[in-house]
Parts: sequence; structure tokens; C-alpha cells
Amino acid sequence: MNREDLLARFKSVRQTSVDLCRPLAAEDYRIQSMPDVSPPWWNLGHTTWFFAKNLLEPFTGDALMTESLEFVLNSYYESLGPRLPRHERGRVTRPTTDDVFAFRQRVDESVERLIAEADDQALPRIAFLVETGCQHEQQHQELLVTEIKHILGGNAAGYRAPYVIWPETQTAVAGTEEPSAADQDRLQMGKTSKDTWKSFEPGLYRFGNLEGGWCWDNEMPIHKAWLDGFAVLDRLITNEEYAAFVEDGGYRDPLLWLSNGWDAVQAGSWEAPLYWERGETGAWLHWTLAGARALAPDEPVAHVSFYEADAYIRWRSAHDTEWQGARLPTEREWEQAARTSGLELDRGTFLDDGVFHPRPAPPTNGRPTQLGGELWEWTTSHYEPYPNYQPFDGALMEYNGKFMDNQRVLRGGSCATPRDHIRASYRNFWPAATRFQFAGIRPAKPLD
Repeated sequence: MNREDLLARFKSVRQTSVDLCRPLAAEDYRIQSMPDVSPPWWNLGHTTWFFAKNLLEPFTGDALMTESLEFVLNSYYESLGPRLPRHERGRVTRPTTDDVFAFRQRVDESVERLIAEADDQALPRIAFLVETGCQHEQQHQELLVTEIKHILGGNAAGYRAPYVIWPETQTAVAGTEEPSAADQDRLQMGKTSKDTWKSFEPGLYRFGNLEGGWCWDNEMPIHKAWLDGFAVLDRLITNEEYAAFVEDGGYRDPLLWLSNGWDAVQAGSWEAPLYWERGETGAWLHWTLAGARALAPDEPVAHVSFYEADAYIRWRSAHDTEWQGARLPTEREWEQAARTSGLELDRGTFLDDGVFHPRPAPPTNGRPTQLGGELWEWTTSHYEPYPNYQPFDGALMEYNGKFMDNQRVLRGGSCATPRDHIRASYRNFWPAATRFQFAGIRPAKPLD
């Protein structure tokens, strides 16, 4: 990547983060609605800290930070010094939001100057660190959207201002305050068209960043693994289908849940996916970033944990003979399906589209759809290193490797993921009980 392209890439990514915050009120920047949610001011500051600490400090000797600023903006890098505990990010009023924006401007100007003036020998390493910082910031852009949704959704009903306005022509997000009688019946019964499963042959396949280009260290090295024959559903599970599980008492039956999942249901008083709410008539409504809407039967069910995905498939398998042996796919099964079928990034809904909500499945054309965008898809795989894994060097070795413990892998990207951020080999990971991310369900099953 030449200097001009690198500079354009940096400026575009940095501007997107600012643009995502434009709809917010001043008070929205400071709220931490739960420990897993960081306030927007912190995201804006931390992504700037990343460039200051990992790029400017080693190449210019100046990270443009006071000791106090560095303390509040470090996330989890033990090797880079002490930091504000995560759960306290919403308890501080300093640095002010204006201070954070001023810090961003100082760092941006310094990075732009470094890109323009660095000698040719240093430029490849600078380009790697700039791209790593951009990829890191794109991850935080997705976090911003999901965190803003949680923050705004925590307000009292009369103060729930929408973050975006959907056009009336947006078929995927059309809705009313209450679902129609026909939709209520569909949500109760879980009726759906005949399921279509796409089969994949057994074989020894290659996995990892086969397409080349920049990638995270956890996508490497390229390696081989054997897959038995399997099939995946050609679309994501819909609200209509999942509502039948809810209405059938799925959240009250411990036999459907893993032990830790049942503990999470009890501890969190889960009765339905996050952001599902009962309306005045008892019908399900859905809190979205465009406000509270009727639960659309054909949209993919979102904001479910790994445990909910697993329990739903267990329930469905007991009620549907076509689902015998169904489970979540392994991450390598998902990658093989995506690489064979194509991610079709132009068809998926991503952050770039400004909808911030998953759309119903388009026509499948005989192959799986919704593999790229819409919702992250839970896999049954634990987040573990690939054979002969080597982390990034320096402080960046703390980015991925140390989290390979008690996490599950998700694949595919979501409606809050930048389109140019996702690829077939991309590995996301979250604890199994996570619900505030845009995550959904695609079942798999072994071939007979």
C-alpha cells in the first residue's frame, strides 16, 4: 500500500468512528450500561491511544499522552502499564469528551505527518501498524453500535430516542407499534417454509487466511484439517421460528440447556432474546436502533447467546425429524461452507449500509445465504490457537492469544461490521453468555 492509499485508509476509518457518534447527546457519551459496555467517549479515546502507543511512541518518541490519560485509555495490555478497571469506565467524568476529541485530533495530525515523512525503509512497518490500528478501530466501530444500542435501550420508554430513522421503503425494517394479527399467529406457531440444507462433502481441507492480505494473528497459520460430511441450513433462524421455542416454554425447561446456560437463564431472568419486549397486548415488540417495532417474523433472530442457540437447536431437533442430529457448526465447517459457497458481501447487510439491523434472507439461488453480514453466527468451537500459532510481536501479542480460554468462536460479520473488515477466515470470539452483540443461529448436521 503506497503512502497516499495508506493515508486515505487511515483518515476514512478515523472519520467513520466520529460519524457513528454524531447522533448521540452529550450525556450518551458517558454512560456504561453494564460492565461489558464501554461508554462511547472511551472507545473514541482508546482507539486513539492504540495509535499513540503502538505507532507514534516507537517511531517518534512521543505518544502525546499524559500519564493520567494513558491510565484511563489502556484496555487490557498488562505490558503497557496500569489502567482504569473496565467496570469503572462509566464512573469518571475526566477526561471530558472534548478532551478526548482534542486528543484524537493531535494524534491524527501526528500519524498523518508520520505517514507522509517516514523514510522508505521504515514505511512497511509503519504501514503494518497503521493497518492494524485501523482494523482494531473497525472492531470498536462495531462495538460502538452494539454498545450504543444497549445504552439507548436502557432509557425509560418515553426517552428512547431512535439512533437512526429507517426509510419507509426499507422492507427489512418495516414495522408498526404492534404486530398484525397474522404476524402474531405466525410468531405463536413458528410456521415456516420447508427447510433447505446445503451439503458439503467430507475431505481434507485447508483453513486460515488462504486469500492472503492483512489478517489477525489468530487466522494463521494456514493448516489442514479433516471434515466429515456435513450440511448447514441455507439461512439463519428467524424470529418466527425462535418465537415458537419461547412460547413452548423453552426458557423454562432445564433439559434443553447446558448447565452454565441454565445458570445464566436463572441469573439473568432470561425469558426471550435480548431486546424482545411484551407490548400492551402481550405481543412481542423488538427494541431496535430505530426504536421499538413489531417483531418481524421473517427477520433472523438476533442478540442470542451461544447457550440460547444451542438450546433452540436441541428443542427443534426434538420436534422436527429433519433436524435429527442437528447442532451448531464447527468453525472449520462454517469456513468451508463460506469459502465454497461465497460470502457474497455485496448482498449482506453491514455497517456501511447504515441500517444497523439484520434483513430477512434473500433468495438462496441454491446455496447458503446470509453468510456475510446480517448476524455473527455462533459455532460450537472453543476459541483456541491453530496448530503452530505465532502471536504478533511486542505488546500486540496480548491482542488475541491470551483470550484463548473460555470463549466460543463466531463467524461471518454482522450488520454492525464494516464490509471491508470481514473475510472467510475471520475469527470473532465472545463468552458463551454474551447477548448484546448482533449474533444469530445457523444449524448444521452430519450427513447420513
